[in-house]
Amino acid sequence: MEDARRIDIVSDTHGRLSQALLDELAGADLIIHAGDITSEDDWERLKMIAPIRAVKGNNDYYYDYGPEVSRLAQFTYEGLRFAVSHYREDLPCGMADVAVCGHTHRAKIMDVGGCLVINPGSASLPRGRRGPTIARLRVRAGEVLSADLVDLGEPRW
Repeated sequence: MEDARRIDIVSDTHGRLSQALLDELAGADLIIHAGDITSEDDWERLKMIAPIRAVKGNNDYYYDYGPEVSRLAQFTYEGLRFAVSHYREDLPCGMADVAVCGHTHRAKIMDVGGCLVINPGSASLPRGRRGPTIARLRVRAGEVLSADLVDLGEPRW
């Protein structure tokens, strides 16, 4: 997978970027954030790590991340069609190869009719038994080579 691109997917950071999260994101080719960033400073910090595509979550409407961040993002990267929304029900899965959502703070990766649907969980405030997580894709030439959840361990603020 030498020439594969690494996409790190995060959601629901809620103004808290742990050192474990920042360490995991180092070296990403692209970061996707599925909303509830809730910090303009964190937005700027993430942009310094790698190019980022993001959407607004239900707690982001008082923040200004620029005109490129809205409720739904659709784009092509490495030959794959991506759709990103904070809410699962807003994803146009039939029009995407990879669909990303957040909001539930619970990590899950599943295939829905040929569309890979990813909720990376929460990198800061997880719900359920699992701790903080992100998702990681390796992609190349229109193909998802791997899709995994990455455990961040216990958050240290």
